[in-house]
Amino acid sequence: MQVAFTKMHGAGNDFVVLDATRSPLALNAAQLRLLADRHFGVGADQILLVEAAPSPEVDFGYRIFNADGGEVEQCGNGARCFVAYVHGKGLTAKRRIRVQTLAGLIEPELQPDGRVTVDMGAPVFDLPRVPFEAHGLRPRQVDGWEQWPLDLAGATAWVSVLSMGNPHAVQRVDDVDTAPVLRDGPLIEHHPRFPRRVNAGFMQIVDAQHIRLRVWERGAGETLACGTGACAAVVAGLRHGWLQGAVDVQTHGGELTISWAGAGQPVRMTGPAAFVFDGMIDLPDLP
Repeated sequence: MQVAFTKMHGAGNDFVVLDATRSPLALNAAQLRLLADRHFGVGADQILLVEAAPSPEVDFGYRIFNADGGEVEQCGNGARCFVAYVHGKGLTAKRRIRVQTLAGLIEPELQPDGRVTVDMGAPVFDLPRVPFEAHGLRPRQVDGWEQWPLDLAGATAWVSVLSMGNPHAVQRVDDVDTAPVLRDGPLIEHHPRFPRRVNAGFMQIVDAQHIRLRVWERGAGETLACGTGACAAVVAGLRHGWLQGAVDVQTHGGELTISWAGAGQPVRMTGPAAFVFDGMIDLPDLP
């Protein structure tokens, strides 16, 4: 089966984008893994599927698959690439669109300077909805909000737990360059306290409006940027009193700007979305 694709990235977080607006495209997990493979396929952190609107209230459907072939609820950098894609490919003339995801409705908007702002919705702090199993744990309070202890092979990591449509565990570190992301990231991702696994964020606070961030993403490993991870880190920093106002998030792949007005309010993310190339790939039938 030949499949047309577009390669894109948002601050280095890279995607294979597939257009399924005209006819459904059903790929199994093995075919998705092949697409994402950097040696035998196209190579990507995630695969984005653009679908026709599932209801009159929205413009498009949006599905996200990690490099391991598993479907996930949300991807912030992907949302920016999504609106740039549908606008650039002539699928819509709107600069602000309503998109249905597994996590709910999002509204990305293409700005005149080419960057994209995404209303990511309000963060979720209710632990069963993250989901996070806190039974038997004793949290510590930091400016009135809990941090939770995770046992990592005998060491303890204190994490702030929330959902941005997908689960996040954010910890503050002194220096992201020396933080044990590659060692602890997989341990946190697969920690039994997170029944659906989790994205592990490592946040260094530079000042009240500037952080550095590395994220070990669920099903993808460390990526050059993570949009929902940037949102989760800034929300955690604001709730703990470490940050204020709009915050610039420096990742290995580029800079994102995150703002949040407080409980019940949506998180807004602004950052780049770039086209890399278009192509065709022959996907074999795989079990």
